[in-house]
Amino acid sequence: MPETIAPAVPPTPPVTLQALLARDDLALRQIAGPTDPGIVIHWAHTSEMADPYPYLLGGELLLTAGVHIPEAAGSGTYFDDYVSRIVAAGGAALGFGLAPVHDAVPRALVAACDRYGLPLLEVPPQTTFSGVARAVWQLMAQARLAELRRVTEAQQSLAAAASRPDPVPSVLRQLAQRLGGRAVLYGPDGTEVAGAGRETPEGARTALAELAGVVRHPAPSAPAAAVPRPHPTSATDTHGATHLAVYALGAGEGFVLGVAAPRRDPGDHTIASVAAVLLALLTGEHQSGAGAARSSALVRLLLGAPPEEVAPLLGSGPWLVVHARPEAQAPDAVAASALGAALGSPLVDLARGVVRVLVPADREPEPQPGWTLGVSAPAGPREWPAADAQAARALARARATRSSLVRHAARPALADLVPRADAETHARTLLAPLAGQPALADTLRTWLSLHGSWDRTAVALDVHRNTVRQRIARCAALLAADLDHPDVRMELWFALRRD
Repeated sequence: MPETIAPAVPPTPPVTLQALLARDDLALRQIAGPTDPGIVIHWAHTSEMADPYPYLLGGELLLTAGVHIPEAAGSGTYFDDYVSRIVAAGGAALGFGLAPVHDAVPRALVAACDRYGLPLLEVPPQTTFSGVARAVWQLMAQARLAELRRVTEAQQSLAAAASRPDPVPSVLRQLAQRLGGRAVLYGPDGTEVAGAGRETPEGARTALAELAGVVRHPAPSAPAAAVPRPHPTSATDTHGATHLAVYALGAGEGFVLGVAAPRRDPGDHTIASVAAVLLALLTGEHQSGAGAARSSALVRLLLGAPPEEVAPLLGSGPWLVVHARPEAQAPDAVAASALGAALGSPLVDLARGVVRVLVPADREPEPQPGWTLGVSAPAGPREWPAADAQAARALARARATRSSLVRHAARPALADLVPRADAETHARTLLAPLAGQPALADTLRTWLSLHGSWDRTAVALDVHRNTVRQRIARCAALLAADLDHPDVRMELWFALRRD
């Protein structure tokens, strides 16, 4: 039966015996046993027990000074019994110290280690057992750091692959490359939906497909068992020299990720688990009604359907447009998706360093740590472009005032008493000198909204304060207006809001 994935040793990567022998400061020398480069050590343990078997967990470098060895040990079966018990307990190697009890390693011990295939190391007098143990832990820490770096780089590359236009094949390709094998996505019916990486022998492919059936959840329509049993979510097996692993995706959709690789390193399970989570989200998106509705809405918009016809596919009621920028660095696709999840909407767009999220109006956005938000007034589908502009202005104001969230004021204004057509005509006439110069109009709008503050306007527009002064002076000259007069400012503000 395939084994359920459960590490039998600590997550810290083991140390190869060759790496320990290569330490010049220890001056260790192997004098018996196999020299296989694949021999690894999981920890170091010192014992002077004649039978250390009950105290070993397996994988140890057992260190001894031979205090337990009787004088007549070489003429009997003492060393055979001693070494066989270490091997039976899973000991990886034996280190024998030359001081202070013995001047040389007993020849009978050397012969016994050769017979039972246990590596025997000679520890010189100047090397302490604590120094050997410390070297083991140092090598383990170095290996752990390298493994963490490998896992972190793999996670980043998998996340980037998931944001590509072809996310499922991209994730499988990246996973196969990171594990040096083949990655396969099986559908609910057990067929191979997609695969990437090096080809595996026919027998290994068949074994991997059979192993996938162990973790595949039954289809929702399948009859339930009389007594439900826990269903494994992952399992491993081997086929010859090929290591196999499978992971159930999601909560019952029936998709399974399979991995076949020539080796199984400590971090491989973590890397494959990250890929499984991403693939579960991607396959779940295609299977869910919400995902299908969003895809349908996008297709209809691309084919020319009006927004009010598409909106019911996304949900009922008015919507809010949220513009957001992170405080520390430029946003990426992963951060944008995380923000959308925090705001309760999958409708996320990332462009020019700003994340835009379309949120149902009944989900009131709250400040998000590390983000600056601008929120529009509730709007129907026809008003979405205007709401987008409101959110952009609210974000600019939030950044200028160093607020975490600013909402567009939605209460009726005095300007609403003027018919829209008349107001727009007046605005175009008044602002005609600025036509074709959007930078000037944007600067004037932001400067007026911030009560003529040069510094806050510069922050909101990401320009130097002298640039703001030059643009405002240019606006005053083109408009032939005194921008210090409150009536002029009020009239221009009304016009800019209608323009």
